[in-house]
Amino acid sequence: MKLMKVKWYKVVVWISIGIVALFFVFAVWYKYEYSMDSVVPYSINSSTLQTKLLIATQGSNFKNTVTQGVLDYYKANPVFIEVIDVSTLSDIKPIDYTAILVMHTWEYGKPPEAVQSFMDENSNSKNKMVVLTTSGEGSERMEDVDAISGESILEDAPDVVAEIVGQLNSIIVTEN
Repeated sequence: MKLMKVKWYKVVVWISIGIVALFFVFAVWYKYEYSMDSVVPYSINSSTLQTKLLIATQGSNFKNTVTQGVLDYYKANPVFIEVIDVSTLSDIKPIDYTAILVMHTWEYGKPPEAVQSFMDENSNSKNKMVVLTTSGEGSERMEDVDAISGESILEDAPDVVAEIVGQLNSIIVTEN
C-alpha cells in the first residue's frame, strides 16, 4: 500500500513539473512571437527649432507605419522630431518637448514598465502627450490616460495617423 502512495506522489510531481515546463515554453514562445522590436533613435530637422516633437515607440509593422505617417506630415514643417524606443523614456524630460507621442503595445495585461513609469512620473505633463495603445482586441489602455487604443491593423494606419496628427496639432498650436 505504501508503494502505491509513493508512485501516486511521483505522478503528481511529474505532472506538476510538466505543467510548469509547458507554461515556461509557452511564455518564451509568446515573448518571442509577440514582443516588439527595438527602435534605433534618430531625429529629423534641427534641434534649434522652437517646436519639438518626441515620438517614443516600439518596433512593429503597424507602429513603424504610423510613425512614418506622422513624420511625413511634420517633416516639411519647422518641427524638430526625435524618435526613440519606449524603453528609454526614463531619460526624457517632458519640459524639453512641445508634444510627446507615446506608442506602445499592451503586454501581459499591462503597458511596458518604462511607459507606465514615465506616465506616473510625468502626470503633470499629460496635456502635452498623445498615447497610442495597441492590444489584441484593441480596447486596453492605462487608467487615467486619455489614449487612442486599437488593434494593429495595417489598413487602419492612415486613420490612426490622422487622429494622432489632429491631437498633436491641437497641442502644438496651444503651446506656440
